[in-house]
Amino acid sequence: MNIVLTTLNAKYIHTNLAIRYLKAYANPEFDVKLVEYTIKDPAINIVSDLVQKQPDVIGFSCYIWNIEETIKVIKMIKKINPEIKIIVGGPEVTYDVQDWMQEVPEFDFIVIGEGEQTFKQLLSALASGTDFSEVPGIAYRKDESIRMNPQRNKLELKELPSPYRFEEDLPHLSKRVTYLETSRGCPFSCQFCLSSIEVGVRYFDREKIKDDIRYLMANGAKTIKFVDRTFNISRSYAMEMFRFLIDEHLPGTVFQFEITADIMRPEVIEFLNQEAPAGLFRFEIGVQSTNDYTNELVMRKQNFDKLKRTVTMVKEGGKIDQHLDLIAGLPEEDYQSFKKTFNDVFAMRPEELQLGFLKMLRGTGLRLRADQQNYVYMDHSPYEILGNNVLDFNDIIKIKQVEDVLEKYWNDHRMDRTVEYLVTKVFPSPFDFFQDFGSYWEMRGWSRIGHQLEDLFKRLFHFLQEIGVENLEGIESLMKYDYLASMKYKPRKPWWELSLDKQERSELYRGIIHNPEVLGHQYSELNISEKELYKHTLLEDITIDLEKFIEDGEIEHSPSYMLVYFDSKLDRPQFFTFKAQDVKPA
Repeated sequence: MNIVLTTLNAKYIHTNLAIRYLKAYANPEFDVKLVEYTIKDPAINIVSDLVQKQPDVIGFSCYIWNIEETIKVIKMIKKINPEIKIIVGGPEVTYDVQDWMQEVPEFDFIVIGEGEQTFKQLLSALASGTDFSEVPGIAYRKDESIRMNPQRNKLELKELPSPYRFEEDLPHLSKRVTYLETSRGCPFSCQFCLSSIEVGVRYFDREKIKDDIRYLMANGAKTIKFVDRTFNISRSYAMEMFRFLIDEHLPGTVFQFEITADIMRPEVIEFLNQEAPAGLFRFEIGVQSTNDYTNELVMRKQNFDKLKRTVTMVKEGGKIDQHLDLIAGLPEEDYQSFKKTFNDVFAMRPEELQLGFLKMLRGTGLRLRADQQNYVYMDHSPYEILGNNVLDFNDIIKIKQVEDVLEKYWNDHRMDRTVEYLVTKVFPSPFDFFQDFGSYWEMRGWSRIGHQLEDLFKRLFHFLQEIGVENLEGIESLMKYDYLASMKYKPRKPWWELSLDKQERSELYRGIIHNPEVLGHQYSELNISEKELYKHTLLEDITIDLEKFIEDGEIEHSPSYMLVYFDSKLDRPQFFTFKAQDVKPA
């Protein structure tokens, strides 16, 4: 029997852990082939590739991000060869199983919930031609009716074979994200999340996990992402794993975790701040909302003061980047309440702030009780909300405008100093800046066209010019600094029109050559030759005291010149400022 397991990933760099567990568990009785695609691949190309493998059985791993494209692929395969057995599983088809079997007649089987043992038993039944009624946890068709077998008890995770020992994966480890599972289940009951449905937390064997990590690192894995819903639910376990990863990591490897910040004890953070190498760990923290009533309605326990303490301590340690999540559209969180949530969380200045919209996932408590808050949502995946009793679609449009510019102007960190100045000194709050700019961005039609880095700076400047902000010249100088600070090499054409003509620039350069001390001791020590000065520096006038701004964040009017030296041996350029009257050509 020729068996293929597949999925459509959101991006090429992703890998699917589920199909690897299924393959590992099915071995050695069944030789399962793995193949992965992306949702961007044309459906006909996927179908062509799968059909040419001449499978008897194809299993698809299904999620909200791939179900629509997966169904297109399955329907085509069934038209080409109805004899191919189609098995689907995964979180998207584990709930509303009867509906799925009715809506998609091309599904021969649905594996419900945890699939390793069920999938293998189903393959055994297919191979031997025995009755499917003996296979727990499946839906199937018999006599033109849909049958559903009860699920089996949960697996003993410590007995599962490793999903990481396949030779065909080795060439890709350095180029893709490797997902690692050390536990299943979640101790919390958040009603918007599928993890709340499974009661309790079960752990894999710790020593086997450590061996897998050693193997993955030895074979080139660079990004290892733990998919545990709450990695730090057990303090002793988290500390043991942190200690192991600090002691045995290989250079260039990064580990990512989803943590619950308000239960992380200060001594754990102090340990990480002292012991962890910078950049080794990355934390993802789901804040979702700071509205206590909203959190109560979704059965989400959260102590925001303790969460804030954790995020602040980690940030002050300077070792670990943090990605914080918000969800717009939770019960009784109206536009003004969400604005407060956004400002509460942005005040912590996370390295990334992800603004998402509530998805009414199949099987969740919020979807089952959607009429209590008059939820309206998409009929198809990703089931995103279109409104509820306190947040109408116009509010959602406005928040989406915030999301658009937040991603471009904060999470990409191209102009941190400029954005920091705008959200603290110019606009009433961070949310007001992103909302006003996001609305302007949408009005100008920029959301429908592409952009280069230079466009981001030009568009922000146009916006500030349009609304007539005070001290625009000073902000422009700050934007010039931010733009150049991110460059490793001298840009050919900056986003602004250079203010100095060739003669003015030459005179200033001659003055610097004649009197380099005016740029300070640090510049003099560089011993930059005349040739290097012309080739590897950029000279521009600014209207602010740059050193004062870098020191205390205040823009003070002080016309001067900024010399930027781009040294190819350094990741960032060096900045020097001087007054025109201090540089006199020989």
